[in-house]
Amino acid sequence: MQICIYIEQMGMVIAVAEKGNKMNTLHRSTRYKDLVRSLKIDCKKCSGLCCTALYFSKSEGFPNNKPAGKPCTNLMSDYSCAVHRNLMQYNLKGCMAFDCLGAGQKVTSDIYGGVSWKNRPEAASEIFQVFLAVWQLHQMVWYLAEASAVIPAEKLAEDIDALICEYRNMTTLAPAQLLQIDIEEYRTRVNRILKKAGELAAKFIAPGKNADKRSEYMGRNFKKANLNGQDFSMSLMIAANLEGCSLYGTNFLGADMRDTNIRNADLSESLFLTQAQVNSAQGNENTKLPKTLCRPSSWKCQ
Repeated sequence: MQICIYIEQMGMVIAVAEKGNKMNTLHRSTRYKDLVRSLKIDCKKCSGLCCTALYFSKSEGFPNNKPAGKPCTNLMSDYSCAVHRNLMQYNLKGCMAFDCLGAGQKVTSDIYGGVSWKNRPEAASEIFQVFLAVWQLHQMVWYLAEASAVIPAEKLAEDIDALICEYRNMTTLAPAQLLQIDIEEYRTRVNRILKKAGELAAKFIAPGKNADKRSEYMGRNFKKANLNGQDFSMSLMIAANLEGCSLYGTNFLGADMRDTNIRNADLSESLFLTQAQVNSAQGNENTKLPKTLCRPSSWKCQ
């Protein structure tokens, strides 16, 4: 049993664990390994959809301001990026952080059978809309796959399975049918399950503890604090300092982690942490990540 004392820091109660206590694992191996693998970016099977379909803003770390539907000036004829190897050098943080979760190759290779917006300019608008729809679905199904691996949320398995099955059916539809999907209605049901999963995990980690939920932690200094079980979901954490923190069961669902300092922090058993969040944060070789995520190459320069 973990014994904690509580201290007040920045107006927030933080649990500090006694040294020597070991945490139980929060995650089992996911039953959706193939699905999770399909949500990894494979740019070679895509037609540069993220560089074309989306709106870009230079102020958000992209090469320039561009409207949705216009190719980025760095997109080459083979759909590769002319400056991909120098994103850090050019401070293109938006590009470094972006993760389509496999939506690009799903649309280009699977839904359109390798036909690109260049090959069918008359269908370009439809292709871009389908990409946006699939990208949203991939974001949601990634979270569902993560929730399915959270041990305290195992009672939600049947609901999670049904939602993932629904996703599979939706992404096999013809483009015109796929665009008729009520994504917001699906999102509402997914969010309901994710909220329950987070609540079940929080009760498992700290039963009886009252949640101290806020929405803004920009620039907050939590260095070396024990934030086990803290709910940071949907919070602004831009430039917050989590260096050296223990983040067992910490919920990062939808948190904005641009320039969040996670150097020397243990996020190996955190909840709902995505590759995009990790890509936009500042870590190092001592940052411990969940097994499903990759260490950004840009961290070697920090």
